[in-house]
Amino acid sequence: MNLDKSSNPTFSDRILRDYSYADTDRTMTVQGAVNKVILLMALVIAGAAFTWSKFMVQAETGQGIVQGWMIGGSVAGFILALVISFKKELAPFLSPIYAVCEGLCIGALSAYFELMFPGLVVMRAVVLTFGVLFAMLFLYKTRMIQATQRFRAIVLAATIGIAVAYLATFIIGLFGVRTTFMFGGGTLGIVISLVIVVVAALNLILDFDFVEKGADAGLPSYFEWYSAFGLMVTLIWLYIEILRLLAILASSRD
Repeated sequence: MNLDKSSNPTFSDRILRDYSYADTDRTMTVQGAVNKVILLMALVIAGAAFTWSKFMVQAETGQGIVQGWMIGGSVAGFILALVISFKKELAPFLSPIYAVCEGLCIGALSAYFELMFPGLVVMRAVVLTFGVLFAMLFLYKTRMIQATQRFRAIVLAATIGIAVAYLATFIIGLFGVRTTFMFGGGTLGIVISLVIVVVAALNLILDFDFVEKGADAGLPSYFEWYSAFGLMVTLIWLYIEILRLLAILASSRD
């Protein structure tokens, strides 16, 4: 079996080599991973519903409170993601907490976008995210898109490039320099945002591929949680980028 690497930073060929058929009573299964994905998705939605409702109920005085939930959830989620990436055996315990934290963040973020563009972007972003998820799953299952070595290399290069651009933009912003090429509007902003959405969607193919290969390789059962966590990382990234793209399009029509 070809144990090529995935472009998703939470997955790699080394994981499959090092953990395949480990000395354990239970190994991961595809169905087990799917069940974990559903659970984590429910926790994300629950967290998002909390901050969303808090924002809407206290539209005038609650924004500062919701901003705290958004920042706190984002920072906690980032820290938990790093811990899970390095301590994979903790995934069953930390992945649910990660999902709730990310839900708190995207719920507040979505509420802000709903305030700026009432009825225009949030629900569409949710529908499009799930639409892309099932479309990519269909393309993967029918082998219309295959996770070949060349495909992996291209997606990996694009993902790393985007990550570097994010980091550079963040560092430059710390010095008070505004960069509009990544997050601005106009034609360039739309094109860049659309490219990022496509790259995030293609990462789903590699996530699906890892689940299948992990099950075939006999990874320990806690990798069901780890693979579900990795898929949620991609889905949350995809949703945020679709949300941003729709916001840019809505702004350009004003």
